[in-house]
Amino acid sequence: MELEPGAHKKIVQLIHKGVDIPNPLTLDMGEEVDIERISGRGVKIYPGCRIYGAKTVIAPGATIGREGPVTIDNCRIGPKVELKGGYFKEAVFLEGANMGLGAHVREGCILEEEAGGAHCVGLKQTILFPFVTLGSLINFCDCLMAGGSSRKDHSEVGSSYIHFNFTPSGDKTTPSLIGDVPRGVMLNKPPIFLGGQGGMVGPLRLGYGNVIAAGTILRQDFHGENKLIVGKSHSGTVADFNPFTYPGLSRLVENNFFYLANLKALGEWYALVRRDFLQRQESGDWIYEGLTNNLAWGENERIKRLKAMADKIRGSNGKGRPKGEGNPGRQEFIDHVEEACEVFSGKTGADADEHRDRFLEKLSTHKRDMDGPYVDVIKSLPDALSTEGTLWLDKIVQACCRQVAPMFPAMGLFKKMTM
Repeated sequence: MELEPGAHKKIVQLIHKGVDIPNPLTLDMGEEVDIERISGRGVKIYPGCRIYGAKTVIAPGATIGREGPVTIDNCRIGPKVELKGGYFKEAVFLEGANMGLGAHVREGCILEEEAGGAHCVGLKQTILFPFVTLGSLINFCDCLMAGGSSRKDHSEVGSSYIHFNFTPSGDKTTPSLIGDVPRGVMLNKPPIFLGGQGGMVGPLRLGYGNVIAAGTILRQDFHGENKLIVGKSHSGTVADFNPFTYPGLSRLVENNFFYLANLKALGEWYALVRRDFLQRQESGDWIYEGLTNNLAWGENERIKRLKAMADKIRGSNGKGRPKGEGNPGRQEFIDHVEEACEVFSGKTGADADEHRDRFLEKLSTHKRDMDGPYVDVIKSLPDALSTEGTLWLDKIVQACCRQVAPMFPAMGLFKKMTM
């Protein structure tokens, strides 16, 4: 068996760099792969793997394919990441993240430090904050999950869990926020537990410290914290179904905009806090680029899905419009969705903010004193400083919501939020 000349040359160069490739004849590598983006320090690539994509990055200590063949296509793989088997495309994995055999992790995903899953986990447009752990046989697309402070105190999703992210009407305006960004990034909130053999019908919002009992299908937001939530099955019934009614449109639209607002806050956090930590790592600039690209990808995905739903509602008028209050809400959404989505298309945080400035100034001093990695520094922040950072990020979220709300008076968006 002979390798293709281009692939042969790259694989030989990787071996010379120090990459451990036990059986190089079984490694398939695209000619577009830039081997300068693959570290020679502690990287091991097991037999049967495929590595493609000019943007692929593999940082020191990463292990690829220990449990089965791995396909990598334009992924940014941070230090000590372990991808044990499966297919990974356009995803970012930060230090210590891991996925088991049979994983299917696609575009827009970000797994932060030590986040990961067991075997047969499917993710797309999913963001997992540090330590979040997924069991086996899980489909968890289109959501962001936070909570927990360590590997022993982490948010978890039980095996055979589904985030239902596609509606009978054919829409994917279903992103769920499990925790949030302003509090979640501080790594000091109680973990969230989603019990196995259960599911969540997006778009939902769920507070910290909550335990969803095994077998429960969650269909409603729960903003409270530290509660045990036990669901009940629907009673048996047969009813007419009309895909054009869009019941609960106001809540659906509000949750989508709130999710987008949280992504804007996360973008500011990445730019002003995370970037400095990543730049100290080998390949850190490339990994940071991947973070920002995937975050922008996530924003664009949510905006695309909202506009597609508006087009569908516009085309369905007269085929099943709901009575009463729903009518003006539908028309408002159709008329103003483009304008509302523009709120999330540009940059935020340009204006002066006292909470941001105080937080960043004190964080800089704390980093010098600690001189440690990102997770250790953030976990060790004094409570008062964490609160300052949360207030800064909360203001970004609220500013976005405040801009959007007046466009939809009949829908009454964000009435319960303190503006």
